Amino acid sequence: MRNPVLWATVLSATLISTQLSAADLPGKGVSVQPVQSTISEETFQTLIVNKALEKLGYTVQPIKEVDYNVAYSSIANGDATFMAVSWVPLHNSQYEAAGGDNTFYRKGDYVVNAAQGYLIDKKTAEKYNITNIEQFKDPKIAKLFDANGDGKADLTGCNPGWGCEEAINNHLKAYDLEKSVTHNQGNYAAMMADTITRYKEGKPIFYYTWTPYWISDVLKPGKDVVWLQVPFSSLPGDDKTDTTLPNGKNYGFPPSTMHIAANKKWAEANPAAAKLFEIMKVSVADINAQNLRMHNGQKSQADIERHANAWIKAHQKTFDGWVEEARKAAN
Repeated sequence: MRNPVLWATVLSATLISTQLSAADLPGKGVSVQPVQSTISEETFQTLIVNKALEKLGYTVQPIKEVDYNVAYSSIANGDATFMAVSWVPLHNSQYEAAGGDNTFYRKGDYVVNAAQGYLIDKKTAEKYNITNIEQFKDPKIAKLFDANGDGKADLTGCNPGWGCEEAINNHLKAYDLEKSVTHNQGNYAAMMADTITRYKEGKPIFYYTWTPYWISDVLKPGKDVVWLQVPFSSLPGDDKTDTTLPNGKNYGFPPSTMHIAANKKWAEANPAAAKLFEIMKVSVADINAQNLRMHNGQKSQADIERHANAWIKAHQKTFDGWVEEARKAAN
């Protein structure tokens, strides 16, 4: 005969265990589709988010690589769940075009103090006292950076569709540089490989870049290259933001932040994930260092997985704290 007291105790323990399991894994049974651009250096920070979501019980699908415009529209339509590299202000136009705050959940700052702008090699900068991009209006200065013999400075610029090309083209027009500077666009990584080769050959170089990215760990600002200032703030459209930094210097771009942008309805239905997206943070220095490892050959999916796991292990207490806070938000 079944002992009613014992059976009640077992049943009660089972129910408590089930309740605890549900509370520990608020994402159980929920699928997540992350997206990112075709820049493989974005995989690291996307994987860190994925691994935190998995700790909450979510089923995370393999990352899909798409153009930024497609990423925003896919998230807005619910075909994708989130992107960990939503740039402000660089992606403002794409973000707004896809629905803005009415469509997306975007709280917290995932990566802060990301810089972008124009750099030239330090040797040429010091020899000709070049500190400001406006000096490229001088044909003699522009010709120093002429890589193809047409007399114009060759700027290693931004891929079409990334958002930065709009800002660069706006600068060239605003500073009257269209006649003296050619904005070279194509495969950025391939163009920068050529730029680095030119630097190693002792030739002048002129390029656009951003952080976090491996470029600034290969061509170190202050040591190998220098940032150029701009004559005044000028951003595309009606954006009147003053890009002058607290130290008084103006590199033409405001300090940028990266955010995790998710489908708003999905985030509202998944408060644990929403809280996670809001509180996670990774430093520019950590991403730069990981990106450099990729540049040096550790760029397979297995390599990047290993880098992400190593980062989590090195920041285990912080990572576990994010997951715990996210769990509490589900209750």
